[in-house]
Amino acid sequence: MGDWYTIGLTLGLGVAIGVFFAGLLSATPFGRLAGVALAVLVGAAAGVLVEDWAEIGAGAAGGLAGAGATAIVVGGALRRGATRGGLALIVAAAAAGLAALAFVPVMGYLVAVGLPAVAARLRRTQGERYAGLRTLAKD
Repeated sequence: MGDWYTIGLTLGLGVAIGVFFAGLLSATPFGRLAGVALAVLVGAAAGVLVEDWAEIGAGAAGGLAGAGATAIVVGGALRRGATRGGLALIVAAAAAGLAALAFVPVMGYLVAVGLPAVAARLRRTQGERYAGLRTLAKD
């Protein structure tokens, strides 16, 4: 198909890799940094497997975008009471779906732009931890 397809493919795979590592490791601040670093390295390795230098850069950029966006979402979910194991499982399933979408032409580019945009919007609208029935209790 051409270079535009392989760059988009690697970009989409890098995003999926970033989502996966951030979902697994974002429970602590050090884990977030480790997730981003691993996502960039493994995304670049995916670029090596696909083709050459342009794909290496696309894979690393996709890993950075995916891990950064997912760290925002995972951090917010954990603050509001999500369990680590359940959240990691859900995020891993989402990463598998994103990896499958990467093979569709142009979708790698759209995912790499859309996921950080959605995460930035979510960050602005995040509330605090759900209080539940404790707000109704009389002191």
